[in-house]
Amino acid sequence: MEHQHNGQTEQLPASHRPAGQGRSGHAGHDGPPQSARDDDHAVHSHGQHAGHSVAMFKNRFWLTLALAVPVVFFSPMFGQLLGYQPPDFPGAAWIPPVLGTVVFFYGGQPFLKGGLSELTSRRPGMMLLIGMAITVAFVASWATSLGLGGFDLDFWWELALLVAIMLLGHWIEMRALGSAQGALDALAALLPDEAERITGAGTETVSVSDLAPGNVILVRPGGRMPADGAVTEGQAEFDESMITGESKTVLRSPGDAVVAGTIATDNSVRVRVSAIGEDTALAGIQRLVAEAQASSSRAQALADRAAAFLFYFAAGAGIITFIAWTLLGSVADAVERTVTVLVIACPHALGLAIPLVIAISTERAARAGVLIKNRMALERMRTVDVVLFDKTGTLTKGAPEVRAVAAAQGTDRDQVLALAAAVEADSEHPVARAIVNAARDIGREIPTATSFTSLTGRGVRASIDGRELYVGGPALLRELDAAEPAELAATTSVWVERGAAVLHLIEGNRVLGAVSLEDAVRPESRQAVAALQHRGIKVAMITGDARQVALAVAAELNIDEVFAEVLPADKDKKVAELQGRGLKVAMVGDGVNDSPALARAEVGIAIGGGTDVAVESAGVVLAGNDPRAVLSMVDLSRASYRKMWQNLIWATGYNIIAVPLAAGALAFAGIVLSPAAGAVLMSASTVVVAMNAQLLRRLKLNPAQAS
Repeated sequence: MEHQHNGQTEQLPASHRPAGQGRSGHAGHDGPPQSARDDDHAVHSHGQHAGHSVAMFKNRFWLTLALAVPVVFFSPMFGQLLGYQPPDFPGAAWIPPVLGTVVFFYGGQPFLKGGLSELTSRRPGMMLLIGMAITVAFVASWATSLGLGGFDLDFWWELALLVAIMLLGHWIEMRALGSAQGALDALAALLPDEAERITGAGTETVSVSDLAPGNVILVRPGGRMPADGAVTEGQAEFDESMITGESKTVLRSPGDAVVAGTIATDNSVRVRVSAIGEDTALAGIQRLVAEAQASSSRAQALADRAAAFLFYFAAGAGIITFIAWTLLGSVADAVERTVTVLVIACPHALGLAIPLVIAISTERAARAGVLIKNRMALERMRTVDVVLFDKTGTLTKGAPEVRAVAAAQGTDRDQVLALAAAVEADSEHPVARAIVNAARDIGREIPTATSFTSLTGRGVRASIDGRELYVGGPALLRELDAAEPAELAATTSVWVERGAAVLHLIEGNRVLGAVSLEDAVRPESRQAVAALQHRGIKVAMITGDARQVALAVAAELNIDEVFAEVLPADKDKKVAELQGRGLKVAMVGDGVNDSPALARAEVGIAIGGGTDVAVESAGVVLAGNDPRAVLSMVDLSRASYRKMWQNLIWATGYNIIAVPLAAGALAFAGIVLSPAAGAVLMSASTVVVAMNAQLLRRLKLNPAQAS
């Protein structure tokens, strides 16, 4: 890795690249689309939302609501319920039938199509239940409006409200749904659109799609590799964290391989292209994401299971009602009772029970720094057995920090740190900044250094009050023929075993002291791990860093299981391995290399400061870098699931009473539930569900207090 000073490139040895160096990333996503698995789930389990969008449900809801108002106002049944007489003028009686028909065909279209799809696939759910109810209400209401059969089944107002409320519920729900392409598009966005191809006359700018194996390209400082290849000229430090997960930049020299999407951080290099397009390593990660998303569970959502139960319940009750009243009464009575049963069996509350909880949960989570991108992530989090954290940038700060300082005989530690900071003062390198900041933190005055020079691949040099001092790692020690004193070597060997980067302060061939740099563990990580374990959730860590680095962090945090030196494909496999043990996994990560694992896990949780693709692949995004926010997700999931069940029990439970009464089960005792009374019960059920969902606002989700 190289220092940048006054426009000059100054290279430091590999030891200047401590484990856990930060990776670049992007934040600030406005409504990022959710992962493919949940969009695919929605297609299969919720009325086949395919082709439906948030805007579609929103637009249909507002227009349907506008049409529903006059339908309800001019309904004689609704007027009777509220004790007023609807205006009577020529044509007034036809307002509910005409506008109600528009509501049925326009507002009800998604439910009619979805219900037909569920019926043909033999997977009844919410759409079929809604479609059945509005179809029965539509036919019965027209029969009443036309005076056919002598029926009094004016359900136009109930039809209009049912469609409007169900559209509202689906609009709320669809805000959590998005396109599967989001994660893959974010991966593809890592590639530049153009490349500089070297020709006999110099360079030419071409589209990446015009590159071919064998072409030689120029990659400038800060530029991304457009294809896989090998360096032919020059050397540069490459940030490969988005591909390998390794937090250190890697020096690539002539003959070394480089991969698409990685960044040349300091120097220009020439690279001979070896693979383009689908053959690149980045494309391989794209395939992993797609495969992991496609393999995710398609279990039905809670509301869909309740809707399927209600469909069978309503259909069975309707058939029994029709047969019983035909045999014991008249066909007219049978039709009226059956229609009433089928209409009120689809409660408004069921369509709002889950979406209301999701909407309030999403709001509460956002206040705690947690963005819930889809409902399934919220539902699944309560069942998680293990939280698998990526190390760098998640449990750790992702930046080097001075961990310890040791001095040889005749020098004190503060002096070693101050002199090392003076040598490094003119560099903007993260390691240099860490040393300078550490010296300032202890209140030491940093001497003024002159003649700052980089020693390529070994370290840096500067003069302080006539003394020529060096800072560097093992390569510099060998070059200067400098040996650590025994007492110093005993200390630094322990640092090395931990996986720390060790830099030495050298004068001539004498080692004055050493500095240990590590990727600092976040203080809040200790609280997060302990609190998760207290909740009965196992904590594991996965990283591309060296095993000794991982074990040191794990020991410090008391983590249950560690996966170290793991490549992108293996991260995905490690999640699958945990799942193979029967564990349900929540994966927390922030890099491109985490995206397949985020998609594979039951719940993918991305750090908001991470890369675009990690955010796109996850079902949950943490707005900040505080791992304690995962605790908020766990608590919210458990609380919201309880509310879902409470709402569903209420929304469906009243049917156990209302449907038999509507069917006339107590007619022998003179108790028969009229259509109007059934409608009132449905409205009451909706109010109760809405009020119960509001109680979620009392849940406190402060990460700082969650432990």
